[in-house]
Amino acid sequence: MTTLDRAVDTYLRHVAVERGLSRHTVSAYRRDLTVFAEWLATTPEVHSEGADRAGGASATADVGRLARADVAGFVAHLASRPEGPLAPRSVARMLSSVRSFTAFAAAEGWVPLDPATAVRPPKAPSRLPKAISVHDVERLLEAAGGADDDPVGLRDRALLELLYATGARISEAVGLSVDDVTTLSDSDSDPDADSDGVAVVKVTGKGNKQRIVPLGSYARAAVEAYLVRARPVFAARGPSTPALFLGARGARLSRQTAWLVIQAAAERAGLAEHVSPHTFRHSFATHLLEGGADVRVVQELLGHASVATTQIYTLVTADMLRDVYQTAHPRARR
Repeated sequence: MTTLDRAVDTYLRHVAVERGLSRHTVSAYRRDLTVFAEWLATTPEVHSEGADRAGGASATADVGRLARADVAGFVAHLASRPEGPLAPRSVARMLSSVRSFTAFAAAEGWVPLDPATAVRPPKAPSRLPKAISVHDVERLLEAAGGADDDPVGLRDRALLELLYATGARISEAVGLSVDDVTTLSDSDSDPDADSDGVAVVKVTGKGNKQRIVPLGSYARAAVEAYLVRARPVFAARGPSTPALFLGARGARLSRQTAWLVIQAAAERAGLAEHVSPHTFRHSFATHLLEGGADVRVVQELLGHASVATTQIYTLVTADMLRDVYQTAHPRARR
């Protein structure tokens, strides 16, 4: 008999060590599976095979007794819980965590069949990513600061420039080390080329997958200014660290602080719409596609496993093209 708690702990060690998932992803799995276990422990249920589970105790004690009815009941609970139903996307995310766990349990032989295979999440409404205009991006970047005598402004400007130049997730950006920003010399492939080279960033994404993303001239200048004039100021306040972006005490900048940096810049720029770290990622992809970039190139730059994830941005640009056409073409509308 394998208890559910013990099984969850084993699964979390597996995804952290063997699959190399990030600390944030493992924490999210832990939260979701804790909610699932607590619901099982407090909810009477009858398994589809007909075995009673009084008060949830037997299923909690033995992961082998998990059944499809448990997973389906959990999904129904999340969508209709008294304290407030979760949105379809949140339900789908939690079901994904449970599915990953039950698939592992089946592979380990703890359950005869995966009880979550046939359970489907609620259909989420289609929602297009929200990008801001190039002009608004420029306002946002200018509002971040960047004066030579302002270490905080130099850091904030470098962070925002890098987010927009690379399309990196906020966790990827704050996870960068100084050595992740490098210059690829053109002479590596062409001895007669300009020796200045191209600045690139080695980004480590989900599942520890790495990708190389070019760093444009504006972002490169901002990062170089930060490294020369600001980072040493922050580094002197704390222990040595390879982190690229540092906080006030010299340690690696946290996601929460980076989020506050973005919000403060948005307020100073007078942007009415909500601006989040992902706004830079959405804008990066949308502006590339508007400029004629191939969707598969954008997929590689964003680190998407499937091109289908990237193609949602083509819907945004298609909407823009339709609006421009209807406004500009003399016979677009009656």
